Amino acid sequence: MPRRDPSEITTPAPPDVLPWVGNSQEYGWLRGVVASVLILNGIDAVLTALWVDGGLANEANPFFGDLVATQPVVFVVIKVLLVSFGSWTLWRRRREPLAVVGIFAVFLVYYWLLLVHVRAFHIAVVDEWLARSGVR
Repeated sequence: MPRRDPSEITTPAPPDVLPWVGNSQEYGWLRGVVASVLILNGIDAVLTALWVDGGLANEANPFFGDLVATQPVVFVVIKVLLVSFGSWTLWRRRREPLAVVGIFAVFLVYYWLLLVHVRAFHIAVVDEWLARSGVR
């Protein structure tokens, strides 16, 4: 039996995949992007609750502003559930190009929010260090 070149072996796409939208490898990457969105959302929810609880920030979303200040655990749970539902909905429609664009757009928003949290943390740490060292 002749040996086949590994580049000739392809994994069949799921039966619901349109050939011009993606293949199995691309859907694997897309699954990772959706998983990253869920992780970044969880990090954002927890850090937002901590910043608001510490009096260092306010929630920018007017629907969640009071909730995060009064019931941070409920805020985190609702935020995680809403984004999970939205991600699941986009994943179910992953055959449509607009859903794929939506997945990447949501990822970029949460990645940007993570950078905002990291910058705020850096500023808070530097301010604390300056206050302790007597420079400020």
